[in-house]
Amino acid sequence: MCKKERGTMEKDLWSRITVVTNRKLSVRPFLEQIEILCKKRPERILLREKDLEQEAYTRLAGKVKEICDIYQVPFYCHTYREAAVKTEAAGLHLSLPVLRSTGGAEDLEKTAVGCSVHSVQEAEEAAALGADYLIAGHIYTTECKKDLPPRGVKFLREVCQAVSLPVYAIGGIRLDQIQIEKTLAAGARGVCIMSGAMTCEP
Repeated sequence: MCKKERGTMEKDLWSRITVVTNRKLSVRPFLEQIEILCKKRPERILLREKDLEQEAYTRLAGKVKEICDIYQVPFYCHTYREAAVKTEAAGLHLSLPVLRSTGGAEDLEKTAVGCSVHSVQEAEEAAALGADYLIAGHIYTTECKKDLPPRGVKFLREVCQAVSLPVYAIGGIRLDQIQIEKTLAAGARGVCIMSGAMTCEP
């Protein structure tokens, strides 16, 4: 779909997609893939790369942020607050334990703070801690969590109904218009895609 879809439909579709990176899945040099994705104007690029230590992550974040700025695509860091501050990232995504341990998001006034949640209770807690948006999952069967059953669209709908924050679905979501529309119909603001984005053609 990434290669075949063109015009308005693709533009509208990509505007609801958060690209979650995994450079190990990239079919070409990582920064080249980032530029290809930025040209499609996704809602944001979220630099996940959880295997990197802070210093290496911050260096890579600076390079990705430069590309995002060229194409005016919002750039979000994952986990490392220092990297988000140094690169002037538009946002920072945290796990709920990290959000808890840092006392919420009040110290990041100019940065949108997101949080990953896996239950309605976690969604409500993250909202109370000051998160600006949530990523809820995993919704569909996914290779990275193949031993865990998906929570499904019903779970996604319950999370969306429980909080007033924007909720993004993650897990097993493909570059497939029918699947994405089904997911958005449950109340999600958008979807997160990793594998499909890292293997996407121009």
